[in-house]
Amino acid sequence: MKIAIGADHAGYRLKDEIVPFLLSLGHEIEDLGCDCSQSVDYPDYALPVADRVAGGQADRGILICGTGIGMSIAANKVPGIRCALVHDMFSAQATREHNDTNVLAMGERIIGPGLAQEIVRIWLETPFSGGERHVGRVRKVKEIEQQYTVHP
Repeated sequence: MKIAIGADHAGYRLKDEIVPFLLSLGHEIEDLGCDCSQSVDYPDYALPVADRVAGGQADRGILICGTGIGMSIAANKVPGIRCALVHDMFSAQATREHNDTNVLAMGERIIGPGLAQEIVRIWLETPFSGGERHVGRVRKVKEIEQQYTVHP
């Protein structure tokens, strides 16, 4: 799987723990930064990851900031993105099975590397259930998105 990953200054250390873990699982990684503790703006890193996923250049995306909240808000502004903020293993599984999420957000100030790696592993390995009720709900989310997307 090709995975785009990005973080701001409050999440880059956890990103640097996750990248080698993803490589060890055999995934192709596109690391879109940042790589420093100097203050940067999380939307500047959420957008390139979300664009890669929405455009099909990446299969999935992972975003990390201090809490994961800002990254998830910014990523979800991109049409076609279903980003979930996850800090536990149950939610990692449920968001894939029920919501067919394509971007994962996490907070470095909330969880440590061991739990983050397990969340990532579960999220990547869990398929969308394809159940009729879940397909219908995801379709409704897509319809809402289309309703509010400006078309030229």
